[in-house]
Amino acid sequence: MKAGSFVTFSVAGLGLFGCGSDESNAPVAALPPAASGNGWQFPQSLASGDPRPDGIMLWTRVVPANADPVASSSQADFSIRLQISSADHASKLGSNAALSGSLVLDTQLPVRAEFDHTVRHKVSGLEAGKTYFYQFIAGDMRSKVGRFKTAPARNADVAELKFAFLSCQDWSINHWGAYAHIAANEQLDFIVHLGDYIYETVGEAFQTGAVENLHTQLVLPNGTFKNGSSGAKYASTLADYRYLYKQYRSDARLQAVHERFPFIAVWDDHEFSDDCWGDAQTYTNGSASDNDRQPARRRSANQAWYEYMPADIYYSGKDAEGIHDIRIYRELQFGKLAHLVMTDERLYRSDHLIPEASANPATGLALGSIGSRYMVPSNMLAGVEAQKMAAGQAKGDPLALVSILGKTQREWWQSTLKQSTATWKLWGNEVSLLRMGIDGTQAIATLVALNFIPTLAGNIATAASALSNSQPLAAAVVAAVAAGASNTVAANGAGAIGLSDAGAGDTNAKLTAAIGAGLSAQQAGLAVSAFDAVKTAATAGANSSQQQQAGALRIAELLTGQSGPSAVFAAIKADIASKQQNSAFIPASMKSSLSGFFTQFLLNADQWDGFNAERKALMAHLASNNIKNVVALTGDIHAFYAGTVHDDYSAAGGGTPVMVDLVTAGVSSDSFFSYLKDAVGSLSSSLAPLVYYPLSAPVSGLGTVELNVNLLDHTLSPSNVTAASLASSLRVQLRGALAAKGVPEAQLDATTTAVLAGLETSSSFTGQLLPVAQALAGLNSNPWLKLANTDAQGYAVVTLTPSALSCEFKQLNKLVGGAAPSSTIAASKRAVVQKDIAAVTIS
Repeated sequence: MKAGSFVTFSVAGLGLFGCGSDESNAPVAALPPAASGNGWQFPQSLASGDPRPDGIMLWTRVVPANADPVASSSQADFSIRLQISSADHASKLGSNAALSGSLVLDTQLPVRAEFDHTVRHKVSGLEAGKTYFYQFIAGDMRSKVGRFKTAPARNADVAELKFAFLSCQDWSINHWGAYAHIAANEQLDFIVHLGDYIYETVGEAFQTGAVENLHTQLVLPNGTFKNGSSGAKYASTLADYRYLYKQYRSDARLQAVHERFPFIAVWDDHEFSDDCWGDAQTYTNGSASDNDRQPARRRSANQAWYEYMPADIYYSGKDAEGIHDIRIYRELQFGKLAHLVMTDERLYRSDHLIPEASANPATGLALGSIGSRYMVPSNMLAGVEAQKMAAGQAKGDPLALVSILGKTQREWWQSTLKQSTATWKLWGNEVSLLRMGIDGTQAIATLVALNFIPTLAGNIATAASALSNSQPLAAAVVAAVAAGASNTVAANGAGAIGLSDAGAGDTNAKLTAAIGAGLSAQQAGLAVSAFDAVKTAATAGANSSQQQQAGALRIAELLTGQSGPSAVFAAIKADIASKQQNSAFIPASMKSSLSGFFTQFLLNADQWDGFNAERKALMAHLASNNIKNVVALTGDIHAFYAGTVHDDYSAAGGGTPVMVDLVTAGVSSDSFFSYLKDAVGSLSSSLAPLVYYPLSAPVSGLGTVELNVNLLDHTLSPSNVTAASLASSLRVQLRGALAAKGVPEAQLDATTTAVLAGLETSSSFTGQLLPVAQALAGLNSNPWLKLANTDAQGYAVVTLTPSALSCEFKQLNKLVGGAAPSSTIAASKRAVVQKDIAAVTIS
């Protein structure tokens, strides 16, 4: 692939020989004057990218020493030097010490104001599979020393390859301790970055949480308000996008990682605009036929990414090419072991299938993101996709209007994978391929059935407080109301039952008294039975809570005709699944709000779930050509997932697995769980338990800590939930909450362990919360998901051998006192894919 515009080229041993053009390498124009003296700085350090067997792309930015490090400088063009050595300079890595010994390259390079004084230089003529050290020199000032390793020769037998993949590094939230940990501890060949390297917004709702003190408030040079004349802004000019890259790259920890490892990067949406497609932004709903288009802004984002990312790609900047003046999809090979295919899943994609401006049938208002991109009814999505495919067929490509990759890139992807002879085919894939669905009917039926007895018990407790704490009378009132009596008639009937009982009346006497007080025979029977059950429990020594549970269970048994909690639960769930909002077990107050949710939903239609036909076409290509050992490396969704991608998830049994998708959480961006926790209330508060469960955890000396137990993981993925595993899932959140309350870092782990041990044996935790989590996991919503951790920050490290791929997902601890924690890694999970098997196991 040809590089374009301002990139320069050299060959080791020969020096500078050309600069980029659109189709060929042109001779270098006369170099501008060489930088002299010590008045220079490299404020964003240096970086390398796209390692090839014989070369690398190198990057730096250099400006006068008195210039603002993140502002654009008015300094005229000048020249600097680049030196590369094959000698071992590991002791100098990250320092400004001079490279010593013989050099494989010592050449001068131009620095142009036109490109914000950034330098992109492609070196070839290097040895395959070899480590090199490099440094830029401006006058008397030296950059830090950087390191890169070239790729193995394409025909080399490679025993092992090790790399990290990561994404989503929002400057404005949480911390970047991951980068310090990677620089200090990981031994890698390279890093794959899957996008959201910057976030184009400043001051968004999802950026207003706690952030480390090292990351000061961002201030865009221009910026445009998202709404009106105040609040969040988004980058809208070249100066804005450049500023973000410069500010992000000013972090010494990110610099250290760039200094040590080559990056292989693509963009996702935030390098331009959240959930974008082509040049369309989705902040506003647009019209029913289109989002608002911003081609000039898109091209500014293209140019800034090209200037600041050391990627060996095509860029022309030609007006005639419009927003397609750049091409970032490409492939890299690492011996016979691995072939890495990096795709662009934003520039060529179609509109989301259901436009945000589509009318909500319930309100007549525009859907917005919820209903068009998130929590989308799958039957609606499939219907719209079919219509758009028919329209595309008339244009010669049925996928033309329902595509993420676009026709040209899709055909390139198919051809590249078909022709690859490498053992492993790795796909740098920005958005997840995994089906993430929820059966609304089963989920609602489960929640209501789970809550039915506890709700009745709570009603008995409330009624008892108005009846001199008489639990039997309260149970009779609640039973009569559950059978359809008004509150007044129920109270009268319960009173009559109580008087009859006080006079030693038998069951028939109590029934007669209740009917005489206005209850029907059925209502009277339920009320008397509940009264007697609670009285029997009290006689046996039960406390108030136990009496309430006994009464509630008896009422539920009579209403369902079943015996015992499990049978009652199953009967209620079945009734709701059959009758939906018309079930008598759905409270009247919830019928209207839940009526629209008795269907199948897809969680995120900005992912491949929203472009199912193209996903099926890609899987069919792999299957029909017997292309094995394809593993996607994915980011975007701020969660860890691992699972299999199937040929047709809608087929019986979910179809046949074809490949594996491994998804990393964001480095710092707020978790997917956090987003859904805040959003679920706008759908229906009754659905909140599908996502979270509020919990107060007692802490000695501190009172209580308020937590939100993550139930989304269990709603999405089947798992064996125990009290121990559920308590363990709270460790990172609890540790962060304790840190926020001022517990010293040296005491955090011990205090966290003690609190979790108390929770694990708490009757409310095991008796109320645990059954909910187990029931949600029992929905078996997405059996292909073998790992789901939706409330996490972190990154992933892959160790690749000819026989297996092992991926370690590393979750980070939370902030401590406004800083990244000294103990960075909180926990890890390992996913393993064996050669020739489209399956993944978790340990």
